[in-house]
Amino acid sequence: MKKMPYPNEHACRLEEPGKYEKFSRKNCGEKHEGKCIDVIYGIKSGKSEIQALRYKKDVWDEDDARAHCKSRKGKFEAAADEEDSLKDGQEIRTYEIDSLEVREAGEGKGKKIAGHAAVFGKLSEDLGRFREIIEAGAFADTIKHDDIRALFNHIPSYILGRNKAGTLVLEEDERGLYFEIDMPDTQYARDLMVSIGRKDISQCSFAFRVEGKKGEHWEVDGKECEAADAFMAMWDGEKHKIIRHVDKARLYDVSPVTYAAYPQTDVKTRAADYKEMNCTTAEEESAGAEAMADKPDEEGALKGRALSLARQRLNFK
Repeated sequence: MKKMPYPNEHACRLEEPGKYEKFSRKNCGEKHEGKCIDVIYGIKSGKSEIQALRYKKDVWDEDDARAHCKSRKGKFEAAADEEDSLKDGQEIRTYEIDSLEVREAGEGKGKKIAGHAAVFGKLSEDLGRFREIIEAGAFADTIKHDDIRALFNHIPSYILGRNKAGTLVLEEDERGLYFEIDMPDTQYARDLMVSIGRKDISQCSFAFRVEGKKGEHWEVDGKECEAADAFMAMWDGEKHKIIRHVDKARLYDVSPVTYAAYPQTDVKTRAADYKEMNCTTAEEESAGAEAMADKPDEEGALKGRALSLARQRLNFK
């Protein structure tokens, strides 16, 4: 099992989570020297026992929490810095491309790839217990301020364009996140254009990270809920319709690739005028079990756990 340090609280694992069918959490389920300890219960065959303990970082310093965990013969894990947790929260989505065409930009002007790297308001395929919608405006800030690349297969050495250099244009329109790449005169770029023209390359993906406390919202069975409640629902043994809405994200790159997940997509390579393109991914269950057990009352901790689980389940970088 991968380590999963959480922002805003230290963790003490008493039992391995994989042995249980589901989990529940009781905030301030125990007290030690007047300080609350949140208790995670593992449940199997109708019986429950304490599986883990959580110590709020603003109440417990690391040494005291570690000592208490040791007294309970548990495995201690210090809280992660929230900033570091968010840095680790990069995600990748891949889209199927519906149609492709290669056109000359004009004499001496080379060629371009243009399209939509994301489609707004469209429900994704199953991403592993939930589906996803990218909301309009999700990329409005990042495309104005951040340094974003266009790559081939997300490989940095296969760079196709860069917004800061003026060779990658990104903008939001009524359909989604539109991009336009001035293709470089390199062998890999020429090979890519040939592959797109032959329809051998028919998918595109983008790398992003949900930004800030209001970067996403969740719904379960049509009702809006906290991220922790949505993740608990994924593991409660019931069948739910769980949807994640991405409201604000930082974009790292857009990249033609080989795998698809969103159905509403298309890509064009072209010259003076433009068409469109659209760009989403898999899983690890055992490591997610403990994260699903946690239902903290601090939004920062919710965010860290949500991102940790997402990276593992969906092959997020």
